[in-house]
Amino acid sequence: MQYYFAPLEGLTDSTYRRLHHHFYPGIDRYYTPFFSPTIHRELTPREQAELPPADALGYRCVPQVLTKVADDFLWLAQQCADRGYAEINLNLGCPSGTVTAKGKGSGMLTDLEALDRFFDNIFSQTPLPVSVKTRIGFSSREEFPGLLEIYNRYPIRELAVHPRIRKVFYDGDVDKDAFDYAYKHSKCPLCFNGNLCSRKQADTLQEQYPDLRSVMIGRGLIAAPDLLSNDHSAQTLEAFHDALLEEYLVRFGGSRNAMFRMKENWRYLLCRFDDSQKLGKRLRKTTDLAEYRTITKEIFRTLPMRAQWSPDW
Repeated sequence: MQYYFAPLEGLTDSTYRRLHHHFYPGIDRYYTPFFSPTIHRELTPREQAELPPADALGYRCVPQVLTKVADDFLWLAQQCADRGYAEINLNLGCPSGTVTAKGKGSGMLTDLEALDRFFDNIFSQTPLPVSVKTRIGFSSREEFPGLLEIYNRYPIRELAVHPRIRKVFYDGDVDKDAFDYAYKHSKCPLCFNGNLCSRKQADTLQEQYPDLRSVMIGRGLIAAPDLLSNDHSAQTLEAFHDALLEEYLVRFGGSRNAMFRMKENWRYLLCRFDDSQKLGKRLRKTTDLAEYRTITKEIFRTLPMRAQWSPDW
């Protein structure tokens, strides 16, 4: 079984990925938040910083792309190939209304003929192996067999299935029956993505699906950066947090945006600590860097870390 770190926009940027790998090595692949190429065919300075030469990273990284235009996909795939990346990932899972309204992300699941043409174009010309992240449908799980029929026609390197339809976003349980169908009928190697928050859950999946190739974990790893590590100490988690903060202070040129980014992490991370409501409320309200440092130090050094925890997002 391989373990992948799913991309989360605004959280798993290059700084986060590098420092997570430093403090908690063991992730087999990190996926970038999506790049969305335009007709201008030019990477912005921020995008260039997020896509350095692959051999400079020290960990396996897979760029993800969000587009419905085959030529734009192929352009970005060539950019990634030129930088030494070994794979590119297509996002067919994003449920955001601003994305799906443009026919991108899970919006591409609504037109099977257009999706088939898109795949035919990219797989006939891509300079890199292509993996795909998908939902099981846009409006209904009944859409999934037709989608899987299309996926099975192409040499998809790996198919990461998030067993939810678009309209439920990330709420409720995943649809295990739909993943059962994928496991039985997919010709592509499979990856499971969705609601994984412990190593035990991943092990259970391996028992249920012996040929399952990999799992992709997103929010569970933000809440528990040590999820796949043998080091579960508060000291290491504090060191990881502090390193992130210091780099963001430099990167964002001040405390306001750095604290905003760190508070996004704390939205998930607080569930790891007992009795965190009071300090969590203070943390969310503060706009002062010194106070922020005092509060976070108190969390790490006075609140017990939960051995067993459940998500509250």
